[in-house]
Amino acid sequence: MNKTEAMDLLKNKGYKHTDKREDILDLFEQKGGYLSAKEVQLALKDRYPGISFDTVYRNLSLFREIMILEETELDGEKIYQFHCTEHHHHHLICLNCGKTRTVDVCPMQDLSQIDPEFQVTGHKFEIYGYCKECQKKMARNKVMSRP
Repeated sequence: MNKTEAMDLLKNKGYKHTDKREDILDLFEQKGGYLSAKEVQLALKDRYPGISFDTVYRNLSLFREIMILEETELDGEKIYQFHCTEHHHHHLICLNCGKTRTVDVCPMQDLSQIDPEFQVTGHKFEIYGYCKECQKKMARNKVMSRP
């Protein structure tokens, strides 16, 4: 999913085009990873000084409902990224910057060996850690903070 596809989907589903919605989608396109509602609100506060958390959250919820965004939870907080419209895959998620990387391997392929009578209706597989860039930054900060 990208901003253009998302705007088309909103229009096709009968939702009004607003500058705020477009700017939220711009932010996700620029970021290329997961964002929380609070991060979206902070990023938009200069352009929309009175933007409320509720406004941001309602738009994120709408985007999730119509499959523009996908949602996951990290440390008890909902975070969002553009919905993946590609082939079936999973994600590596950086705990520092929120960027994601696609993982094409699916552990569900072995589930039939565990319980062949269980009927799966959906699943989500995410791996959390730190990307190479964030590991480098963390190592530099650690070296710089030594006495």
